[in-house]
Amino acid sequence: MVSRRLIMGVAVCAAMLAACGGGGSDDDSGSAQIRLVNASSAYSALDLTVTDSNVATGVAYGGASSYASAKAGESVTALVKSAGSTLSSLYPTLTKGNHYSLIAYGWSGNMKSTILQEEEEAPAENYSKLLVLNLAADAGTLDVYLTQNTDSLDNASPTISAIAGGGSSGYTSVASGTYRVRVTGSGKKSDLRLDIPSITLSSKQVGSLVITPTPGGVLVNSILMTQQGSVAAHGATNARARVVAAVADGAQVNVTLAGTPLMPTSIAPNIGEYQIVAAGSPNLLVNVNGQALPVATPALTAGNDYTVLVWGEPGAPQISVISDDNRLPTTSGTAKFRIINGVARLNAGLTMTLDYSAIASNVLPGTASTVATVNSSASSLLNVGAPTSGTPVYSVASLPVLSGGIYTVFMMGGANNIQGTLRRER
Repeated sequence: MVSRRLIMGVAVCAAMLAACGGGGSDDDSGSAQIRLVNASSAYSALDLTVTDSNVATGVAYGGASSYASAKAGESVTALVKSAGSTLSSLYPTLTKGNHYSLIAYGWSGNMKSTILQEEEEAPAENYSKLLVLNLAADAGTLDVYLTQNTDSLDNASPTISAIAGGGSSGYTSVASGTYRVRVTGSGKKSDLRLDIPSITLSSKQVGSLVITPTPGGVLVNSILMTQQGSVAAHGATNARARVVAAVADGAQVNVTLAGTPLMPTSIAPNIGEYQIVAAGSPNLLVNVNGQALPVATPALTAGNDYTVLVWGEPGAPQISVISDDNRLPTTSGTAKFRIINGVARLNAGLTMTLDYSAIASNVLPGTASTVATVNSSASSLLNVGAPTSGTPVYSVASLPVLSGGIYTVFMMGGANNIQGTLRRER
């Protein structure tokens, strides 16, 4: 187990003092030092303006600008921009002489920023301090393990545990050295979200591991920041994938991706669970009724979620690799819905309605609808219709639509025997 000592009395607001509205008074004068950290993989370059002054330009993902002076003692306006457009804004009050990192994170259309005060006292010789800042709210509460490279997590305890989305661990003291860092779902060692093979924490170093979201919503990226020093991105190298066996007539389906059995031989229709797979261009092997299918090598982006849809006629099955958006809704009181159409012998698109309002239209076989955001409700009526039928081909009555829920309707089988399944993804 890693030797560690929790530095007591350090709350989130102490670590991010300016973001919480503290750190200065109207009597302060002079300037503070501020830099921009680009923690959003959605933007290759970001700019920072503080009270109408451009203090950082073209900061690449995983990098930081130089420090620039900003007025202390009163609220300042800090705007993160890309190509002249404002993406996020903060109004911190800065303390004279202190250093701050403004961290920009999120994805296109949902950028956010926070500010970290960088004035933590250095630890003793041969020790390091580490703070974990969980900016991946979609990923939920997380645990962080610092171990030796080959150590199993089976008998390990988290170095820092139960960091809620949007929360901070406070600073923890650990022996300086080189560690493998693994981030998991809280209390779930097998729920691996990020695996960093090696980071080095030097003697008397004060560092912050900033956890940031991915396009899939469940896996995470990270940036390791040294207080008033270097910044390095440690992004996800894996993706998540699952198989949906939707082939008609109860065909047997077997799928392996990069040597990982995503679905042992199963009878369709069947919906597999997500598994961790290597990103890149892994080898995809698909067998239907014992016959290997020629399959194009998919391109899987690290941090993304995917559905491998095996559908169509047993004698001529088809493969669709669909990107999944499992990020939580951005608006409170709403949920997300989509439909995946894997029905064979159906030469028409499907329509999905919720309480008689269309939320997906003309979804063709082998494809998924655009995600629809709907209001939560205690009881709703979900219908799926096809032009070939005068009545719904799938229906769910008295459906509770939970706030923050993510739902997928899978339509499988053949046109003469359509089978629907509703899955709550999160």
